[in-house]
Amino acid sequence: MKIALITDAWSPQINGVVRALEQTVLHLRRKGHDVLVIHAADVPSMPCPTYPEIPLALEPFRQVREALTGFVPEAIHIATEGPLGLAARIWCVGQGLAFTTSFHTRFPEYVAARFPVPVDWGYAFLRWFHGAAAATMVSSQALATELSQRGMKNLVLWSRGVDAELFHPWENHDLRSLLPGPRPAFVYFGRVAVEKNVEAFLQLNLPGSKHVIGDGPLAPKLRANYPEVHWHGMMQGETLSRHLAAADVMIFPSRTDTLGLVVREANACGVPVAAYPVLGPAASIQSGYNGILSEDLAAAAMAALALRREDCRAAALAHDWSHCTDGFLSHLTPAKAN
Repeated sequence: MKIALITDAWSPQINGVVRALEQTVLHLRRKGHDVLVIHAADVPSMPCPTYPEIPLALEPFRQVREALTGFVPEAIHIATEGPLGLAARIWCVGQGLAFTTSFHTRFPEYVAARFPVPVDWGYAFLRWFHGAAAATMVSSQALATELSQRGMKNLVLWSRGVDAELFHPWENHDLRSLLPGPRPAFVYFGRVAVEKNVEAFLQLNLPGSKHVIGDGPLAPKLRANYPEVHWHGMMQGETLSRHLAAADVMIFPSRTDTLGLVVREANACGVPVAAYPVLGPAASIQSGYNGILSEDLAAAAMAALALRREDCRAAALAHDWSHCTDGFLSHLTPAKAN
């Protein structure tokens, strides 16, 4: 099948949405599908306000029109609500082409955290944006229920997997020196941005040492305010996997993530996760087995130290990318115009 995937989030950006889409495209191609990814990495663009590492296409309508008319896809999936996603939606509606969408991030809350824009306005936009799709893919039933209550329609489940070959426990390797300082080593891994609530982790009264793997707009301020924390910067690939596996517990302080792929990646490395009992991490954590969910994040972190690393690995292995990609495929709709 010829599949066009339109996304404003793509490499070299480093985040969970990009990793999920890259893995989906990889497994689609392994299954024999011809996939065209329309993104902003190689076209004229401008940096996104407050997210300068995210390029926004300057001519999204021309780019989408030329790419789709040249490729003639059998199925079209719009993954993001940015300029390219908006251009693709408008083009498909105008041409009478069916398409699917997916919901990855709480766009209204993220905008409201930065600008004086009411959250309700953001969800009104999302209802309009996704309302024209044949189906909108979401990562969990809990998220589908919440979005349905906000008036979104045609919601279907598309889970996310974990690359268990890259993220693994690195048994028989001495990794402790990768995270210097006293033990236990508590790690936050992800973007250092306001919506990630990183400071809730940094403020915890915990023994041992704290480590942050990642970067983002809040990093300079937080580095200055918390000099005792070990700041490792952005990492990828095996370097990231080894540092994650060296942790005793990963702390996931976000209250707004729709899933939190990093939870499954940490589990795949054998690392338990402490998180708030909110929708995103609850989709991956069975409290007391592969992590601890609690409003007392410090207590959750300490309790997670007692969890078995092999159980964490087993929980991650239940999320296979090939199976998740089959789910994605099952929701695609023929793009042919009526």
